[in-house]
Amino acid sequence: MGDKTAVTMREHLPAPLARTAGAVRRRLRGLRYSYAQLPAFPPAATTPVRVLVGPTNSAGQGHAWARAARTIDGVSADSFALHRKGQFQFRNDYGVPLAWFGQPRWQRAQREHILKSYSHVLVESLRPVLGARGYPDAEADINDLRDQGINVALLFHGSDIRLPSRHAKREPWSPFTPGDELTDRLEKQARRHAELVESLQLPVFVSTVDLLEDVPDAQWLPVAIDPAPWAAAARSLFSHEKPVVAHVPSNAALKGTADIDAVLTGLNASGRIEYRRITGVPHERMASVIGDADIVVDQLRIGLYGVAAAEALAAGRIVVSYVGDGVRHRVRSLTRREVPIVEADPGTLGDAVLGLIADRDAAAEQAAQGPGFVAALHDGRRSAEVLRNWLISKEIL
Repeated sequence: MGDKTAVTMREHLPAPLARTAGAVRRRLRGLRYSYAQLPAFPPAATTPVRVLVGPTNSAGQGHAWARAARTIDGVSADSFALHRKGQFQFRNDYGVPLAWFGQPRWQRAQREHILKSYSHVLVESLRPVLGARGYPDAEADINDLRDQGINVALLFHGSDIRLPSRHAKREPWSPFTPGDELTDRLEKQARRHAELVESLQLPVFVSTVDLLEDVPDAQWLPVAIDPAPWAAAARSLFSHEKPVVAHVPSNAALKGTADIDAVLTGLNASGRIEYRRITGVPHERMASVIGDADIVVDQLRIGLYGVAAAEALAAGRIVVSYVGDGVRHRVRSLTRREVPIVEADPGTLGDAVLGLIADRDAAAEQAAQGPGFVAALHDGRRSAEVLRNWLISKEIL
């Protein structure tokens, strides 16, 4: 029986039977792991506060936040990531291949490691941290960890908590349409996660300020990057024969890549720009790729800025994106800073790019604001301060 057929059959079983069938199947597949050496775990630290961040490590942020947490006195931190075949791997302190994630032997070792090594666990995207045990989310893991005295908090990155129906009402360029398969799947997931946020009553963090619309009581945990390699890889703006405009379609449907392609391929065909659609580049090489562009178009549909925009800003590139008035206002209110990203949407992208090319001095002035903005909000220091309020109790202080 093939994997696809087995999954289809389980979808029609009652939930308890589906979990049992999945567990049996994983056990049979995992016999070959019974005597294999377990993936390595990091040694336990001795600091008063020891935090684990995982398991998604989306865009490398789990590792970045763990690194930020380590700058707090008395805190050690590790990042944990589930490694999937065919996906780029970001840096992490330890991880496990998907095949091991479903093995009871590894699951027991992971639970033992967490209980003896950490005082706090930051659970990303409500994904299980103790292994694939047939549950759709991390609720069972969280209850187990809390029962054992572990402090748990939740962290959301975007589509894991963003409610498509709410977004569609708020944003004129929203990519979400009722009846669309992606929209319906994300709607169901976001509603389930919102229910768990309410029932679990745990501290909640979100990585981008737009998500405060979905989780009003959450805290903004800014995305964190190391600006140095991005600044080092940057060349002088407009030093190519033609202005180079880049776009990275990491999530084409949500970023509005079809609209971006239509506009930029047209400008490329007219000879006004060189359009580079960046795909298949591992993250460790991305700084040099982005640093060789003049203008980076991030996304046109969601109304936010995240890791990719922060990296391009750190490289001193001119970043064009649909940020939205709401996000700009929130950032201004929270930080007293303006987001130095050129605003554009599917209807204005072409004019925005041509305007930047026509007034290159003004464009360069815009780009020059990026590194300072990233240094102030996204080099990890502000993230550490946000985490400090959760990690360091008044008793320790």
